Amino acid sequence: MTTDSKRIGRRLLEALRHPRSRRVHSVAAIMALGLGFGMLAASLAPRQADDAAHKGVTAPSTATQPLSAHRPKQANFEQESVSHEARHVADWVVDSGDNRRMSFAIVDKKDAKVFVFDADGRLRGATSALLGLARGDDSVPGIGDRKLSSIRPEERTTPAGRFVASLGHNLRGQEILWVDYDAAISMHILRPTNPQERRTQRLAALSPLDKRITYGCINVPAKFYDNVVHPAFAGTNGIVYVLPETRSAHEVFGS
Repeated sequence: MTTDSKRIGRRLLEALRHPRSRRVHSVAAIMALGLGFGMLAASLAPRQADDAAHKGVTAPSTATQPLSAHRPKQANFEQESVSHEARHVADWVVDSGDNRRMSFAIVDKKDAKVFVFDADGRLRGATSALLGLARGDDSVPGIGDRKLSSIRPEERTTPAGRFVASLGHNLRGQEILWVDYDAAISMHILRPTNPQERRTQRLAALSPLDKRITYGCINVPAKFYDNVVHPAFAGTNGIVYVLPETRSAHEVFGS
């Protein structure tokens, strides 16, 4: 106990012994009681602090720490009209880094559109495209080894999935972007070899249904291929994401 505390204690005892009035006794008693509690609290505080330190307990801080919220990265579609699913997959690719820092393309079969991005998710270009005649997300096993004349209409699908794509050449020596090599699926320039199919007119049509005509390959305008596809995939691999039409994107990509 400090010298000041002792001095106050003696004065209170003297006040209690003084016979002048009950009021003095009452006041002195209250002061003594208050002093007692104060000294008790003062004596316990260091002990509690020592106990907390001994147990390794840190006193709670009143300062609040700011929460660092994750801001997902997003693909930049510029002013292009895009479906919810295509935007979802493109954003997921950019945010997760699934493209492994390579250029990538999104093929939206439902809207019959192709979007090509650089590695950071900036849009290089977009276009309408011709796709497989049949609705479906899987290729028939072994279809890549069959002649085109043997492929039935219901087998002419553009398979959905994530494909590591690279530039190559077909049997005629024409450059193409191989999407699914085993199934002989590629992205290439529109070549209207059969006038009855009216592929040029179909590509310009508004309805996505009019653009379902190929054996499974993805046909794009020559200018788009030369100015967008070739530069994006030249000298390196890239990723092509073909969106499903009978399953969800989560099932196909885990997005």
